[in-house]
Amino acid sequence: MALAVCLTFDARTEHALRRLWDRLEDLDVPTLRSHTHGRHVPHLSYAVLRSWRWDDVRAAVAALPDGGPVDVSFDGLGTFRRGRVWLAPALPGDLGRRQERTVDAVVSAGAELHRHYLPGRWLPHCTIAPRVPLTALPMVAAAVYDVLPLMARADRAELIDSSTGERLQLPHVP
Repeated sequence: MALAVCLTFDARTEHALRRLWDRLEDLDVPTLRSHTHGRHVPHLSYAVLRSWRWDDVRAAVAALPDGGPVDVSFDGLGTFRRGRVWLAPALPGDLGRRQERTVDAVVSAGAELHRHYLPGRWLPHCTIAPRVPLTALPMVAAAVYDVLPLMARADRAELIDSSTGERLQLPHVP
């Protein structure tokens, strides 16, 4: 069970990413569309929390300054251990600072941050498939590179409980 502070995408970007999920599902590669509760949305996480107080985290993140929408270019494919496949964004100049401010806010609110989201260890990504076997990687890469590059706009920020899919939109984009 984890709570994430996420950037979520405008309708055009979300539609493109969901079409990619559908294409991979058609190839029998499970994506976030079918993972766990099936309520996942395309996103880019600033922070994933292992323990938290919901109201304290919400208040801390809502108090951050509004940075406005974030434009990113997805032009690469990445993998993490255990087969997680993701899109790699080119980073706008201030995205790292935004993530650090968000981490500082949630930690100050008493949340325990997952170690991979510590500033300096954070690797921005947009997960597309959580458990891809090595034998399926060429097929996944071919499907992904048919849609990349993808210019994306994150125009919302949300708190998302990964265990339930519950989402709370924040008043602005930190």
